[in-house]
Amino acid sequence: MAVLVTGVAGFIGYFVALRLLEAGTAVYGIDNLNDYYDVSLKRGRLSQLQSHRHFTFEPLDLFDRRGMLHLFRQHRFQYVIHLAAQAGVRYSLENPFAYADSNLSGFLNLLEGCRQMEVEHLVFASSSSVYGANRKVPFSVQDRVDHPVSLYGATKKANELMAHAYSSLYQIPTTGLRFFTVYGPWGRPDMAYFKFTEAILCDRPIQVYNYGRMKRDFTYIDDVVEGVVRVMEHLPTAQSLPDSAREGTTAPYRIYNVGNHQPVELLRLIAAIEAAVGKPATKIMQPMQPGEVISTYADVSDLVAAVGFTPPSK
Repeated sequence: MAVLVTGVAGFIGYFVALRLLEAGTAVYGIDNLNDYYDVSLKRGRLSQLQSHRHFTFEPLDLFDRRGMLHLFRQHRFQYVIHLAAQAGVRYSLENPFAYADSNLSGFLNLLEGCRQMEVEHLVFASSSSVYGANRKVPFSVQDRVDHPVSLYGATKKANELMAHAYSSLYQIPTTGLRFFTVYGPWGRPDMAYFKFTEAILCDRPIQVYNYGRMKRDFTYIDDVVEGVVRVMEHLPTAQSLPDSAREGTTAPYRIYNVGNHQPVELLRLIAAIEAAVGKPATKIMQPMQPGEVISTYADVSDLVAAVGFTPPSK
């Protein structure tokens, strides 16, 4: 069995690839190693993976249509786990075209590869950001997600629609996973828990948005990996979905939330970091930032019903 993992030098991609390799699965990883954050961190993750004899890496950008076509023609992948994307809500305000190139055009190149090579199952990363302005909690995959508040969230919603179209047209078994604020070792330095910790240790003030009145459904990386691996081996079947937004479809397509289903207040997170490092934070209270949401909270009942896995509350 050969598995393609895109974004393999990224936070989630690295841990998914590591889990598969340790189980004896051959992994072919691609990543463009862009400089959205420190490339040395990405190279450090890669160096850990390259010690495994069943791991192959190719530096490749999803936006490279010719390169992606060549990749799929040269290799027969049973499964594709698509985790590459231009991430970050706030950065989408600064560099929107990076999101169009990677998350839209790049995703289309991936879908075309999956179509032409008839992969057994495509699993792709979506995001809790698709819920946007939704106020009903917990967020359910049965909810409509028509009001994104960030371009990043809009591209992830677009990914879900594009994937459904390809799944319907070409009967490609496809599963999208809406991740909720993933944290853990080797994580992204642009995430709040890393930024806060570094600032406190360096005696710098931290920016606390919406005056601390925010909640996030923090999900540990091991739980995300468990969800991804279980879903990979659980192929969706072509039968109607209960979701009224997709009523009548017969595409072999599913969407699941992968979250801790237990939101944590931002000030509680900061207090935990203060306790861990033994230093108080200097907080600068700020209003809500464009593109952000007040709370995220995952309803994981569909995931539990499908693969029998409930991310344990931390």
